[in-house]
Amino acid sequence: MDLFSDAASLLPIPLEDADLAWLPQLPFPLSNAAVLARLIDETAWRADTIVVYGKRHLQPRLSAWYGEASYTYSGLTLPPLPMTPLLEELRRSVETVTGQRYNSVLLNYYRHGQDSMGMHSDDEPELGPQPSIASLSFGATRRFVFRHKAKTLRHAIDLSDGSVLLMRGSTQQHWLHGINKTAKPTALRVNLTFRFIG
Repeated sequence: MDLFSDAASLLPIPLEDADLAWLPQLPFPLSNAAVLARLIDETAWRADTIVVYGKRHLQPRLSAWYGEASYTYSGLTLPPLPMTPLLEELRRSVETVTGQRYNSVLLNYYRHGQDSMGMHSDDEPELGPQPSIASLSFGATRRFVFRHKAKTLRHAIDLSDGSVLLMRGSTQQHWLHGINKTAKPTALRVNLTFRFIG
């Protein structure tokens, strides 16, 4: 699904059984602070309950789903909202730098250090066997941790303001990823994961 042959600004991240690439700053006409403020203000945030190991838990963050199709994970089905003009602009910019096509985006709003994301893989059937997922971050830097499913391998990446992390190929097949809670004072952060729902 490559769109562009010149998506070479991404820096490869060597990691066994994974295909990762990194861009420190997404080229965009608005400042990171302006984008963050608009995302917080314009997004229809939800506080959802998910099922983990058969038990229902309130997600430790707010979320929203925009795009062309519903998305189901952890016993939760998210109906799609139409992309806002800002989300459309961000999607086009992310497509340009990654060389991939996306039709949906999951937004997560981390309000403080106790908001987190449990370890998981984005391996739902509607994403296909080797999905390309672009993670775009605005606001406070948070540590993104990887844990191999079959080997004693771990890795971590600091997702900084304005950065893009591209996960593709067999990454979701072999690795779990998440964001841990932290006791450190932490400012607001919004993360967008662009994906293609087939």
